Amino acid sequence: MRIVGRDPQTGTGRAIEVENGRIASLEAATEAGPHFVSAGLVDLQVNGYSHYDLNDGALTSERVLALTETMLSLGTTSYLPTLVTNSEANIVNGLRAIREAREQFRKVAHAVPGVHVEGPFISPNDGPRGAHPSQHVREADIAEFERWQEVSGGLVHMITVSPHTDKAIELIRHAAGKGVHVAIGHTDATSEQIHAASAAGATLSTHLGNGAAAMLPRHPNAIWAQLADDRLTATLIGDSHHLPSDTLVAMLRAKGHQRSLLVSDVAAPGGLEPGIYHQTIGGRVQLWPNGRLGTPGTPYLAGAALPLSACVARTTGMTGQPLHTVLELATINPGRFVGGRGQLAVGEPADLIVFDWAAGDETLGMVETYQQGELVWAR
Repeated sequence: MRIVGRDPQTGTGRAIEVENGRIASLEAATEAGPHFVSAGLVDLQVNGYSHYDLNDGALTSERVLALTETMLSLGTTSYLPTLVTNSEANIVNGLRAIREAREQFRKVAHAVPGVHVEGPFISPNDGPRGAHPSQHVREADIAEFERWQEVSGGLVHMITVSPHTDKAIELIRHAAGKGVHVAIGHTDATSEQIHAASAAGATLSTHLGNGAAAMLPRHPNAIWAQLADDRLTATLIGDSHHLPSDTLVAMLRAKGHQRSLLVSDVAAPGGLEPGIYHQTIGGRVQLWPNGRLGTPGTPYLAGAALPLSACVARTTGMTGQPLHTVLELATINPGRFVGGRGQLAVGEPADLIVFDWAAGDETLGMVETYQQGELVWAR
C-alpha cells in the first residue's frame, strides 16, 4: 500500500509505503495533493466522547469499541482510556470491560496499549480535587493498585497520584518499580513532596496548571515545583479553555519541547450539541458552542470537550508554533509513554492520518485514518 500526502514541516510531497502493517519506506512524492500526512495522534487521557462515558459504572466492551472507532475518526490512533476517581468496584468494572474489549476486538487491542487511572489517590480538598467526586477520594493503597492490575491483566499503564502523604510516595515507588508511569496531579502537595515523588519514580504531571487551587502562594507552590523538576514531563490541555495563551507559552518554554506533550482530557459530552448534560465527572455540566465544558453559572471547568485534533490546531494558534512542532507534542512525545507510538519512521506501525489544516483553523480536518496500514476511517 502507498499513502501519499504533504509533509507538515516542508509542505512537500511524501509517499509512505506500507508492508505487513508497518512503514516500509518514506520517499519524496510529486503527486502529494492538498492533504497533509502524519503519524496518528496519541492521547494519554480520554474519559469518553460523544455520549460514550468510561466512568458511569456501566462500561461494556462494545462501548469501548464504539469509543475507539470514534477516536480513530478524530485522528487519535492510540489512546489510554482514563478511569477517574470512583469506588473500587466501578474502577474494577471499567478495567474488566477494557480488558475484554482488547481481547474481543483487534481494533481496540492495537489502539489501546493500556489504561490511565486518574485518582482516587488525590487531594481531598476543593480546588485541587477538581471535579472528582469527594466521596471516593481515598488514601493511596498499594494493595488496591495490585487488585487493579490483577483484574486488568496488567493493563494499568499510567496512574495519577497526589504525593501529599507518605503512603502516596510509597505507592509511587511501588508502581514505578513495576514499570507503570506515575503522574503527579490534582495535588496541593508541597514543593518538597513534589520532588520526593520525582525521586520515587514519578515522570509526568497530569494536565499541569489545572486540578489546582484557584488561589496559590506566589512561591513556592506545586506548579512552580513541577515546572522546575526536569524529571517530570508536563501534559497540557491545549484546548484554549484550560490554559490561557500566555500560560501555555510560558509552560512550554519552562519545560522545553522534549518534556511537554498535549492531552485532550475529553469527556462524554465532547462532540455533542451545546447544552446541559449530566456526566460522571462534574455532574450537571454545560457545553458551550466554543467547546468549553463547565459547571453552569460558575467559572469552573468540568473536564474537556475537544479532541486532541482540536488541541493541536488551537495550540498552534495560541503559541504561534508551526504545525509540525505542535504535532510532535501529540504524536512522538506522548508516544514515548506508550511503547514508542506516534513515530513516522521505517519499521514503525503504519498508524497514520491524512488531514487538512490552514492557519486559523480550530481543528484538524480529518480525511483518512489508517491503523497498521489498514484504512479504518475516511471522510
